[in-house]
Amino acid sequence: MTCPLPAENIARGADWLREGPEADVVVSSRVRLARNVAGMSFPGRMNGGESTRLLRLSQAAVSCLRVNTASVGPVPAAETDRLIWVSIGDLSPLDRTLLVERHLISKEHAKNDRFRAACFSLPDERLSIMINEEDHLRLQCVMPGLSLSAAWSALDDVDDQIESRVDIAYMPQLGYLTACPTNVGCAVRMSVMLHLPAIRLSGEMERVKRAAKDMNLTVRGFYGEGSEAAGDLFQISNQTTLGRSEPQLCEQIERMVVPQVVAYERRMREELMGKKRRYLEDQVFRALGTLRYSRLITPEEATANLSLARLGVFTGMIRDIDPQAVTQLILLTQPAHLQRLLGREMDQQKRREARADLIRHRLDGV
Repeated sequence: MTCPLPAENIARGADWLREGPEADVVVSSRVRLARNVAGMSFPGRMNGGESTRLLRLSQAAVSCLRVNTASVGPVPAAETDRLIWVSIGDLSPLDRTLLVERHLISKEHAKNDRFRAACFSLPDERLSIMINEEDHLRLQCVMPGLSLSAAWSALDDVDDQIESRVDIAYMPQLGYLTACPTNVGCAVRMSVMLHLPAIRLSGEMERVKRAAKDMNLTVRGFYGEGSEAAGDLFQISNQTTLGRSEPQLCEQIERMVVPQVVAYERRMREELMGKKRRYLEDQVFRALGTLRYSRLITPEEATANLSLARLGVFTGMIRDIDPQAVTQLILLTQPAHLQRLLGREMDQQKRREARADLIRHRLDGV
């Protein structure tokens, strides 16, 4: 199978990394739902016959979906109605990694390709569905900036359409039944990705994590559960779902918690600009120099330095770079994206060279 993403989609980056509400701090908002078909074993206990039956049932259900995820951002609604279906087993390892980097599937979904599939919307890629991951269906909507309510509204509509065609496992006393007990209830995970370089530079990140834990929220890295923070990008999400409704969770995260973290990050930026300006300038311009003049650069170096450059752009220290160019490069410099952009697979050394060249070109360096 050829690459499931059009070349133009890969080249321009991800829609959810475009500028949205509170873009200086909030990168994106994501809502994910776990759903299982009534009367069928969970994926971890299914045999080949059940898995094949689930794939057919799921493909029939999603083929009828009407999708409109364009309530936020520049993508016209008329262009968001195309869904593509891919069998994970038909993809090359490179393309599976590409979908993971793009947050369309999970790392776990990419590892075990037998009887697994994915479906996502084009050209915006805001909607994605994983089939036969930990649960039968994992529905996801991702939108740029602080757009959790809009993402929930769009995904709720898709969920209603699926439930009108598929009998979903549900008990009035417990809610939706899921493979992991922590997801039982409304079975929703709402998360917001935040860029928090000033909090990290000020040594306050542990304070934010403790405060989130006290509110039954969790702070994770760039790729969610089990991942480390990359480029000062952190995801704040709910830990439990039992006894909470989707509107309650959305209200808590979008209107109560995230605004406080956004305000705290902005205050830390102001304090660094006022009290430690020379230190902050040194951090930012060292990073910019590395990006503009390096001939070899690892993905970890690229992400860390792009994070600081992004901070420099939004604090006004760097005025000749489009913030979108910096933000999208965090994704485009990842290994699978880099190789797809250049149209060939490369060893690690060649990727370091190509990554440095791409960054200089995109930032108009030398």
